[in-house]
Amino acid sequence: MAMSRLHMRKILEVLRLRFDLGLTHREIAESTNMGRSTVGDCLLRYKATELSWPLPAHLSEADLEVLFYPPFTLKNLAKVDPDWLYIYGELKKKSVTKMLLWIEYKAAHPHGYQYTQFCILYQEWLKSATLVFRNTHRAGEKAFIDYAGQTMPIWDAVTGECRQAQIFIGVLGASNFTFSEATWGQTIPDWIGSHIRMFKAFGGVPAILVPDNLRSGVNKACRYDPVLNTAYYEFAKHYGTAIIPARVRKPKDKAKAEAGVLLVSRWILAALRNRKFFSLEELNAAIAELLVKLNSKKFQKLEGSRFSLFESIDKPALKPLPSTDYEICEYKLARVNINYHVELEGYSYSVPYQYVRKEVFLRYTPTTVKIFHKGEQIASHLRGIRSGGYSTLEDHMPPRHKAHVEWTPERMINWVGEAGPSTKKTAEVIIASRQHPEQSYKVILGMIRLGKKYSQERLENACTRALVLNTPYYSSIKNILSANLDMATVATKKTEETAAISHDNIRGPAYYN
Repeated sequence: MAMSRLHMRKILEVLRLRFDLGLTHREIAESTNMGRSTVGDCLLRYKATELSWPLPAHLSEADLEVLFYPPFTLKNLAKVDPDWLYIYGELKKKSVTKMLLWIEYKAAHPHGYQYTQFCILYQEWLKSATLVFRNTHRAGEKAFIDYAGQTMPIWDAVTGECRQAQIFIGVLGASNFTFSEATWGQTIPDWIGSHIRMFKAFGGVPAILVPDNLRSGVNKACRYDPVLNTAYYEFAKHYGTAIIPARVRKPKDKAKAEAGVLLVSRWILAALRNRKFFSLEELNAAIAELLVKLNSKKFQKLEGSRFSLFESIDKPALKPLPSTDYEICEYKLARVNINYHVELEGYSYSVPYQYVRKEVFLRYTPTTVKIFHKGEQIASHLRGIRSGGYSTLEDHMPPRHKAHVEWTPERMINWVGEAGPSTKKTAEVIIASRQHPEQSYKVILGMIRLGKKYSQERLENACTRALVLNTPYYSSIKNILSANLDMATVATKKTEETAAISHDNIRGPAYYN
C-alpha cells in the first residue's frame, strides 16, 4: 500500500544510502528511522521516474516531488487504466500475480503503463477504496467467526417469560459476504450447528476458519497452538477445513469478524429493536430477510456489493459441501467405576469389565453414546434420559466363576457391613433392588465414604433410621447424617428391643381378659 508523502530530503537520503553505500532496505530503515515498507515504496517510486543516479543537478526538490508523487486520477487521458476492481478480484485467486495481470493488460493495451507504474497506481486505487478492501484475503480462503455481544429477546407467548438469544456471525474474507443467525446459547451443539447452516448458506466450505478463541470452539487460548475442542476438530475434519483461532490480543487477526459484528448490529439488530419475537424461528426469518438486503447493499466507493463479489470471487473458490451433514456430537473424558460403568449426565453405561478404573472417551449425540479407549470403540449404547438409570450389556459383565474377579456383591456387603447390622442390611436391600448387583456398587462406595466422613457409628444409626422409615436409599442416609437426625432416638420395629413402660395409670393386657 502506498506510503504517506515523504519530505524530499528524506527521499534523497534513502537514495544516497542505497546507491552510494549499498545498504539493504533493513539497514536504510534503521538509519532513517523509517519502516522497511516505506523505504521500499520510496525506491519503487524512484524506479518509476526512470531517473539515473546521481540525480541531474538541474532538478529542484519541487520538480522531484512532482516526479515522485504525480497527481493520481483513475481516468488518465494519456493511457488506459486497468479495471482495478477486476485486478483486485483476480489477485485473490490462487497463483495469480500482479506480473501476470500486467502482462495481460499490456497485451490488450501496448502503450499502457509499465509494470512499476502499474503497481503504484493499483496501490493508490486500493488506498482510495473503501476500508473493507485494505486487507487482502484470497478467494474462498477464510471465514471469520464470532458472536455479537448484543443479544435479542424472545418472549414466551404463554408465560410471558423473556429469554435472550445469542447472535452468531460469519464473514468471508475476500468478499465480506456475511451470514448470521440466532441460537439459544453458545454451547457446542449451537456453535457447530451454526457452522453447518453457514456452510449451506455459502454453498461451500472455506479453507480456513478463524474463530475468536470462543470457549465452545477453543478449550485453551494459546498464541501458537490452541488446544481445539475435540468436537470442533472432528467437525472441521468432516468438512475438510482447518481451524486457526485468532491470536490473543491481536485485533488484526479478527478484524473481519469485528467488522461483521458491527454491520449486523447496525443494519439488522438495530432495525429489529422495536419488534417483538415469540420464537427462535421467527427471529431467524427476520434476520435472513435483512441479511439479503445487507449483502446486496451497494458499496459507496466501488462498483457492486458483497453479494456480487461473493458470486464472482468467493463462491467459485469454496470447497464443495460433503454428501452428508456432520452429526453434532459432544465428548467427555471419564474413568470407569468398579461396577464397569461410566456416568454421563446422571445415567450409567457399561463397558467390558476389563476396563475397570481405566480412562475412556465418550462420544455422545442426543440418541447414542459411544465409548472409546485409546482410539478403539469398546461399547455403544442408546442414550438414556432417566437420571439414575443404567444401560448394562451382559457381554460386559464379569464371569462369576472366575476367581480373579475383584468385586463381588458379598465382598461389598461385608465391607460396608463392618459398620453394623443395619448398615449391612441396608446394603443387601440396595443390591437386591437392582437388576444387576454391579449397578449398586457405586451406592455402596458412597455409603463407605459417608462412614469415613461421619464415623461408622453414625452411619449405623442413620441406616437403622432409614430401615425403620422404609427409605433405604443413599440420598435418605446422606440427608439423615447431614441433618444430624441419626442422633435422635430411633424406634425399631422389633418390640423385644423396645423398653416396657410401667405406670399405675396404664392398664396391662390382663385388664381385658
